[in-house]
Amino acid sequence: MSQHTASASQAPVPTPVSPAAVPVLSEEVREALDRRRPVVALESTIIAHGLPRPRNLAVGLELEDLVRAEGAVPATIAVIDGVAYAGLDKAQSERIAGGEQVRKLGHRDLAPALATGATGATTVSATAFLAARAGLRVFATGGLGGVHREWAQSQDESADLSLLARTRITVVCAGVKSILDVPATLQRLETLGVGVLGYGTERFPGFYLTSSGEPVDWTVHRPEEVAAVMAAQDALGGPESALLVANPVAEAEQLDPDLHDRVLAQALEECRARGITGQAVTPFLLGFLVRATGGASLEANLAAVRGNVRLGARIATAWTARA
Repeated sequence: MSQHTASASQAPVPTPVSPAAVPVLSEEVREALDRRRPVVALESTIIAHGLPRPRNLAVGLELEDLVRAEGAVPATIAVIDGVAYAGLDKAQSERIAGGEQVRKLGHRDLAPALATGATGATTVSATAFLAARAGLRVFATGGLGGVHREWAQSQDESADLSLLARTRITVVCAGVKSILDVPATLQRLETLGVGVLGYGTERFPGFYLTSSGEPVDWTVHRPEEVAAVMAAQDALGGPESALLVANPVAEAEQLDPDLHDRVLAQALEECRARGITGQAVTPFLLGFLVRATGGASLEANLAAVRGNVRLGARIATAWTARA
């Protein structure tokens, strides 16, 4: 027998995943796309890893209802048993919310997850990638990842940024997480050629805060204006980069700015004192803020997500109306 011939004791080779089946569309999403109805992609990490149980499932279903209330169709994205889905039924949402062996998947994790039959919730990068592959044009989320503080020492930058530089999708967000280096993130987005629109604001949002204090170059006020920019992107051609619509949380629903700054400074100091680095930094800082603000940071986060989901549905509606 040739040394290259597989022996009976070797594990069977997994069946290759068909490219045409990634992601699998729910019937509701498929019908909407066929009929040119508006569809909004939603990430699943907020369900699996962003909230305590059982509130996580309730919020996930609430966000889908908000999309439907605006006349659009929600497409929550996740990987279940090695199959990527755009649009989950209630049982699938419950599976993701259950948290049992549900991994957190960035776009680099998708191939191993599909090949090994894993179950995971998709982050911004994985959601944007799968949504664009499914033919969706609008994705609503909370806040993006970005360039981390002390980047010069850590070289720590979210995979969200480079993925968005090569993915044609419109992302409605409340800026980037305020635990990050916001000015450096905006500079990086400029370098990567990712467009940024302030929605009703001339200041880039601060995730928990209405404003980060950083300016935006372009401001729009109506969903139709966003759709016009999307159409201009397509007409220009060139790199398949994303468009960010930076939608600030309402001032009445933001985290108190003084409390935010005080607690964030404490969190950063604690992080340094404990020697926490790499991927552990973001969950530590976000968890610290939730505890130290008595849950107020989480409520501001959810207020921002709800606003982004509503706006995402309106932009998707304006986009399909152009057809």
